[in-house]
Formats: sequence, C-alpha cells, structure tokens
Amino acid sequence: MQENSVKLGIVVADFNYDITYLMLQKAISHAKFLGAQVKIVFKVPGSYDMPLAVKKLLERDVDAVVTLGAVIRGETKHDEVIGAQIARLIADLSLQYGKPVTLGVIGPGATHEQAVERIEEYANRAVESAVKLALRYKKLETMKESQETVLIE
Repeated sequence: MQENSVKLGIVVADFNYDITYLMLQKAISHAKFLGAQVKIVFKVPGSYDMPLAVKKLLERDVDAVVTLGAVIRGETKHDEVIGAQIARLIADLSLQYGKPVTLGVIGPGATHEQAVERIEEYANRAVESAVKLALRYKKLETMKESQETVLIE
C-alpha cells in the first residue's frame, strides 16, 4: 500500500439489498482500481441508520467514509424525509470530524428500475469523490505557506 493511499470506510444499507449489494461490490472494485484500501464495511438496516455508523467510522483510522443506499419512492413522502435527513446529518458529521463523507445514496424519488440503472454510477462516484477529497485534504495539511495561488487537485 502506498504512503499516500486512502483508507476508506463504507456504510451500506441492507434495505433494498438487491441494489445495495451490487453497489457495494462496485464500490470495492472501484476503490481497488483507484489504489484505495477499504478498511471497514459496516452494514446498517436502512439508510436512516447511516449517520451513527458514519460517526463511528469517522472516529476510527479512516480517511473518508462512503455511504451506499437506495431510498426508493413509495406512495407517501417517506423517501423524501429519509433522504433529506440522512444527507443533512452526513454533511454535519463530515464537518464535525474534518473528513470527507460521500453520499452514494440513490434517491429519494427514484423508482426501483431507476435505482437499478444507477447502481454503478452512484457507487463509483461516491468512492471517487471520497478518494479525491481525502488525497486533496492530505495535500492541504502538508502544504507550506505560499505567497502565490496554489491549486490543489
């Protein structure tokens, strides 16, 4: 493992497991492709249960946390409530711990068919964002003061 490699935690929801299982497989594969190491995979019953698991992983030796889930549209607005709450809480945890937490949760508002179509896209994007952000924050932490504009990418 390289010195600058990224250590990831993944929180994945069991609910809609036909979708989230495939998301997890794609995420692990993409992390490996990017040279990142998946240190912990933490399964939670549903997307609503993600924030506490994210918090617990952020307290461990990981550089970033990826969330994977599928909040499918139903007959009520339950999916919208769940989606809004987890997005807000996950963003709050990222700020609190100073580590990237990426949102690889399909929905709210997606049908089952739409969610299936988005499995790879959402999993890969969440992992790629986590890895890029973690590497950029590592650069920022080791950067010396400069009088010139610095681009971190």
